[in-house]
Amino acid sequence: MDGRVALVTGSNKGIGFEIVRRLCQEFDGIVYLTDIDEQLGQEAVQKLKSEGLNPSFHQLDITNEQSIQALKQHLQDKHGGLDVLVNNAGFGLKPEIRDNFPYAFQAEKSVGVNFFGTLAVSKALLPIIRPHGRVVNMSSQSSNKAIRNCSAELQARFRDRSTKEEELVMLMKKYIDMARVGKHKEHGYPNSAYAMSKIGVTSLTYVQAREMEEDPREDILVNCCCPGWCKTDSAGWEKPPRTAAEGADTPVFLSLLPPNTKNSHGLMYHDRKPIPF
Repeated sequence: MDGRVALVTGSNKGIGFEIVRRLCQEFDGIVYLTDIDEQLGQEAVQKLKSEGLNPSFHQLDITNEQSIQALKQHLQDKHGGLDVLVNNAGFGLKPEIRDNFPYAFQAEKSVGVNFFGTLAVSKALLPIIRPHGRVVNMSSQSSNKAIRNCSAELQARFRDRSTKEEELVMLMKKYIDMARVGKHKEHGYPNSAYAMSKIGVTSLTYVQAREMEEDPREDILVNCCCPGWCKTDSAGWEKPPRTAAEGADTPVFLSLLPPNTKNSHGLMYHDRKPIPF
């Protein structure tokens, strides 16, 4: 069970794959590539092995509790815990096809995967993070823009670092309920399902950071970041100015923050620097 362990969710392609590649090169320990699709995940592992790297694979569907618990059990049994968790798995529709889907579907899917999936993985795996562990949640600067379109009351609640997890869950569930009946805007929510899901992820980061400050385990840092607009399947390949490898830089930077790093906790980062939410 000796050795450190890092794990990246949703990492068979795109930014997640590039995070795994970099961690295989720079992290002193075992790196897990995970994906909902076992075949695609194994193919991604083989691609990295052909480059001389040595990732491990485990299946993970972040919206399936049985899948999450199977991963947790594996990590506990084989490694005794986890040292780095990058919550990268997510859902997003390309802008050019977004209007083809009902808004209610976009709200349920985006928040269901990006917020509630990240929450479910975190609730399972944060208890087995070892001292000096690092947790990185993938958010987006779209959340920073969208929160300005929330009501003043919601802005205050999402930015409040004393907000409890149960309260945040209630706010996100209410958004989905209101989106189903087309009343989300009149209840103070923004009109972007993806951005709303990332507001939830950023606010969840605050909740988790506060919980870790009260935890007896030493020096566990929780941050979120925006990788920037990158060329990926979900964002498209022509307009985004960044490569997925460039998008991986900040999450890898946060994953590898050295022991006892000060003033780098409960923050949102872009290009390795904290940004306001």
